[in-house]
Amino acid sequence: MVCLPPSGPTPRSLEELGACLEHIRQSPRETGVLGLIVRRPEVDAREVIAEGELSLTEGLVGDSWRLRPSSRTADRGPHPDMQLNLMNVRVIEAIAGPMTRWPLAGDQLFVDFDLASDHLPPGTRLSIGEATIEVTDQPHTGCGKFSARFGIDALKWVNSPEGRALGLRGINAKVVTPGRIRAGDAVAILGR
Repeated sequence: MVCLPPSGPTPRSLEELGACLEHIRQSPRETGVLGLIVRRPEVDAREVIAEGELSLTEGLVGDSWRLRPSSRTADRGPHPDMQLNLMNVRVIEAIAGPMTRWPLAGDQLFVDFDLASDHLPPGTRLSIGEATIEVTDQPHTGCGKFSARFGIDALKWVNSPEGRALGLRGINAKVVTPGRIRAGDAVAILGR
């Protein structure tokens, strides 16, 4: 079976998604590309932007991260290690199909880059444009909204042991050096 992007919003089966693993495993490991930037100005709202600013205090400027409560913090405030969500473009294409549907995932940065945990363990620093971000140890898992948008099989796939090891649902990161980012910018490891 060959991995072809779905042609519409019909959820893909586990078998169809599994056929995409070989293509996903071929994601760049040295230098990748920032494919799409998505701001979430409020819950369930999305803005695709060509360029943005990463800030130490706001994450992606204009995104609602700083207003979102977290069950993982003592004060239920925004989690400092969950400022940014990155997802692999090959994974979201396999799940959602055309780029116009990618923002539904709720991630801000879509990259053509290997997000596997053995490749990007917590503490790994990445350069994107003028900014530096750091992979954190906070797990990024699929939720009810993800399942409602992409199907229960997509949720099972990204949350499976193999899916977690490969970072199929994506990873969390925080900004360590602020700066401008643009779609098309290189994504590269600075250090671990």
